[in-house]
Amino acid sequence: MVGTLLSVALGGAIGASARYLVNVGVMRFVGPGFPYGTIIANVVGSFLMGLIVVVLAHRGNQALAPFLMTGLLGGFTTFSAFSLDTLTLFERGEVGLAGLYVGASVTLSLAAIAVGVLVTRAVMAP
Repeated sequence: MVGTLLSVALGGAIGASARYLVNVGVMRFVGPGFPYGTIIANVVGSFLMGLIVVVLAHRGNQALAPFLMTGLLGGFTTFSAFSLDTLTLFERGEVGLAGLYVGASVTLSLAAIAVGVLVTRAVMAP
């Protein structure tokens, strides 16, 4: 149990650090305004979740799941940042943009996990 907890903690630290770097990099590239960094992290993280869930299931090895799925991707993607970004847009009076952000985040993240699963299943098919 302690080993698993440490694995989740390590993955979370790496994932949160990666999310921070994505947000900083995107902010430097496109500037402030729309929360592109968070949406990119959530979509990429969803795609990777789809890929990892298939790989781990295919190999019958769930030992890495706590580190990769709960820790790394849990730290990389975040509902709290999504919620804050949405509220910030709403409080700025950008209600339409907030709605667009919510719709795009949910739609693109769901599409990304589906693509991750489908692509990985196709690649790993016998």
